[in-house]
Amino acid sequence: MQVHLPKIPKTFRKKSKTVSKAGLPPGTLVHIGPKKTEKQLVELIQFDQNELIETDSNNATEILEKVNPEKVNWINIDGLHNIDLIQQLGNHFHLSPLMLEDILNTEQRPKLEEYDGVLFLPMKALNTLSGNQIEYEQISFVLGSNYILSFQEKEGDLFDQLRNRISDPANRVRSKNVDYLFYRLIDTVVDNYYIVMEHIGEQIEDIEEEVYLNPTSRTMQRIQDVKKELIILRKSLYPIREAISSLLRNDYKVILPENRTFYNDVYDHIIQLIDMFETYRDLISNLMDMYMSTISNKMNEIMKVLTIISTIFIPLSFIAGVYGMNFQHMPELNWRYGYFAILGLMLTILGGMLFYFRRKKWL
Repeated sequence: MQVHLPKIPKTFRKKSKTVSKAGLPPGTLVHIGPKKTEKQLVELIQFDQNELIETDSNNATEILEKVNPEKVNWINIDGLHNIDLIQQLGNHFHLSPLMLEDILNTEQRPKLEEYDGVLFLPMKALNTLSGNQIEYEQISFVLGSNYILSFQEKEGDLFDQLRNRISDPANRVRSKNVDYLFYRLIDTVVDNYYIVMEHIGEQIEDIEEEVYLNPTSRTMQRIQDVKKELIILRKSLYPIREAISSLLRNDYKVILPENRTFYNDVYDHIIQLIDMFETYRDLISNLMDMYMSTISNKMNEIMKVLTIISTIFIPLSFIAGVYGMNFQHMPELNWRYGYFAILGLMLTILGGMLFYFRRKKWL
């Protein structure tokens, strides 16, 4: 039996543009990846326990002039295609060219790096779309002594709940340092993985029911789609675990000791997500084996029926062939009851074979 694997849906195809950097020196700023938005917006959320200021603009200079080192400054950038704007932010905060290069590379693997006391963490944010598809984008965080920069590929509502909490003067984030806001941003991205995991779990349950009741070629396609979704998760979860583990093992000046407990909580969530991922990976692998076994059993049943039919007609065809030979002298042909006798013989053979097959439980 030949099984044709489905083509990879466009959602999972990834055309790499890394070759565009071939031959360029390290630190050269080139945007790598698809352009996901035409607009580019810079947003400043500046706060302390008593005051909150929110500003957004297309002009980075206007935003940077309002940065107050005495308060927590969160600058969010939507859209990465404007290299001049990224360079302007890098110059203002004295960021390493290597860091800026990685921010513009949307194919970057999640990792944690420190450049002159500034932490850099690129992550993959996942989101579920209609049609059982997963969308992902890179979000890069830069943590300094009194500021956080977050770079998103496009505008979105991922951090809207966090913005609402910041607007509440009684919320803990208003009385904490900038490293606590860094934790809340990471935690928001990680928590969204649970939604994706739940989405995959529901798909696996539906596929399992389909495999048991009525597996079709569509079932194979659904299994392959879930396996590709799990590959995306694997490429995101394991590097994030390494990054947060590195943050917990090392003493970074921008992370206050009293806030390290919160990062332990994020690490626990990531471990839990990895456990869920490994469970789903085993389940989908078992469903693939079950599907192949079910299809093979169906094929065997079909072959068994065809074989029984062929076996039944072998003696009947032999008898018909013998009496269909063109001889002049065949005594039975002149017998008055010869036709009925041959039919009776055929029916007897047919009944005997059916009785035998049923006793053997082949029918």
